[in-house]
Amino acid sequence: MPAPATVIVVCTANICRSPMGAGLLQHALAAQPEPLRSLKVVSAGVAARDGERVSENSVIALKKAGINIAGHVSRPLTDAMLADAVAVLCMTESHRAMIQLQAEVPPRNLFLFREFMPQRGDKEIADPYGGPLRVYEAARDEMVEAIPSLLEFLKTRLGTPRA
Repeated sequence: MPAPATVIVVCTANICRSPMGAGLLQHALAAQPEPLRSLKVVSAGVAARDGERVSENSVIALKKAGINIAGHVSRPLTDAMLADAVAVLCMTESHRAMIQLQAEVPPRNLFLFREFMPQRGDKEIADPYGGPLRVYEAARDEMVEAIPSLLEFLKTRLGTPRA
């Protein structure tokens, strides 16, 4: 791969869920063989403003997992970002629907963060915004639970051998 492929993690304002999801996924990819290790993970929001600080509870929830996202600032999702992504991971079906409606060319590689989990159950991750730390930790834990299935999906998507 000449340039690192990109995965985009998407939520609403890009200050809670998607920065946490991107941080967790990037951390997990760092322990994988190539080409997974070289994947670039970014986050964006379907209704984000440029330059908002990440929520303090998101920072704390990930710090407890050993990941620092304190420097994250929000950015809106753009058509250019979508065009370059190997996968776009949304937190909810409404995020997926907004992207399909708003994108100049609706991407085919649009999935839910928890879509590839084998068991039945809720595939959406609720917005913790404004809630207590435990709600952010619950959202983080739902993302952590999805990471193994995401790694397997990305291995398949990039044509790498399975472990």
